[in-house]
Amino acid sequence: MKTGYDILIVGIGGQGTILASNILGEACLIEGRPVKGAETHGMAQRGGSVESHIRIDGRFGPLIAPGTADLIISFDLLEALRYAHYLKAGGEIFTNCAMVIPTSVYTQGVQLPEEAEIRKRLDHQNTCYIEADRLAQEAGSILSRNVVMMGAASGSIPLGNESLRAAVAKLVPPKTVDVNLKAYDIGRDAGRECGKSHRSA
Repeated sequence: MKTGYDILIVGIGGQGTILASNILGEACLIEGRPVKGAETHGMAQRGGSVESHIRIDGRFGPLIAPGTADLIISFDLLEALRYAHYLKAGGEIFTNCAMVIPTSVYTQGVQLPEEAEIRKRLDHQNTCYIEADRLAQEAGSILSRNVVMMGAASGSIPLGNESLRAAVAKLVPPKTVDVNLKAYDIGRDAGRECGKSHRSA
């Protein structure tokens, strides 16, 4: 029987997937909650997929099985589609609207799904689309898009808001603390708005 709360964080190499998973782990430590995690880097340095498995209050191993994730946080729209099969029935996806075109599209002539098609295939899930790149720039740095996404999903994460903000402040470079906390707060507001639209749909 499944225990705890399972979060899958996915993105492209260089988008800050590992930092995001570390923020969740640190927030769990702040609250004294048991947490297990595992990462798969793949060809991250060449723009490949990166996935982080975070299991809060779980009793078993660190890897999340397909069809069992409570929450998917994706830093790339195509990655959200790639990993959507990990989501359990009734789970949630928070995804950045931006999409990195994979190298294989150019080198192998692979057909890339149109954004509208990706959204159509994700819309049967409980999916929130966040303009993380734009919001990160609003906060002061495009590099904070991962923290924007953490803020957007924070209302669905079973950890306190102040614990998550404290984890952000501890783990980002000291010179970027203010920008990243602003990015987190902006993302949290965007996530709330998305939640309202779902409830009224």
